[in-house]
Amino acid sequence: MSDRYVSPDNLLKQIGKQRGPAPVHDWDPPYCGEMDMRIAADGRWYHEGSPIGRIAMVRLFSSILRLDDDGHHYLVTPVEKVRIKVDDCPFVAQVMDVSGQGSEQQLVFTLNTGETVTAGPDNPIAVTTNAEQQPHPVLEVRHGLKALISRSVFYQMVALADSDDQLKASVKSLKNKPSMQDLGVVSAGVFFTLGQC
Repeated sequence: MSDRYVSPDNLLKQIGKQRGPAPVHDWDPPYCGEMDMRIAADGRWYHEGSPIGRIAMVRLFSSILRLDDDGHHYLVTPVEKVRIKVDDCPFVAQVMDVSGQGSEQQLVFTLNTGETVTAGPDNPIAVTTNAEQQPHPVLEVRHGLKALISRSVFYQMVALADSDDQLKASVKSLKNKPSMQDLGVVSAGVFFTLGQC
C-alpha cells in the first residue's frame, strides 16, 4: 500500500466533466496506491466508511472503473491509477425492460448508476451459484466489469423463460442452441441459460 493519499477530489479534477464510461482500458498511468473506497455487494459506494450519497459522484467514479488482469478493481485516469475494494460486482442491474419477441427479443437492464446495458453477444448473462448454493446471476457490462442481477430482476427473467413459448418456436434461428432441459432467455439473438428444468 502506498503512503501517498489519493483523494476523490483529486480524481474528480483529473476526469473533469466526463460523459459516459471513459476509455480507461486504453490508459496506462502509474499505480498510485489504494484509496479507502469500497463498493458493497448491494452496489453502494463508500469512502472512508461513509456512503457516497451523491449519485452524480458515483456515476462519475463508475465511468473510470476498471478491472485489471490481477483481479483488482481500479479507478483510472490518464495520470493516476488507484485500487479500490469491490465486495462482489461493482454494479447492480435493478430494472429489466423487454422488447421484441422470440429471437428478436432484447433485454435491456438499468444499472444502479443509471447506465443501460442490452444483453447480447458483447454483454452476456451468466448464472453460477454462490457459497450458499443460491443463484448468482451476472451481466457483463464492459471490459470484464460485471453487474449483479438483482433478485427481483432474476425472478422476472425466470418468469419470462417459463412463459416464452415463442422462444421454443424460434430456437432454430439462435446462434447457440439450448438443450430441452435448459431454462433461459433470449436477448439480441443469444440464448442465455438461467438453469435447468
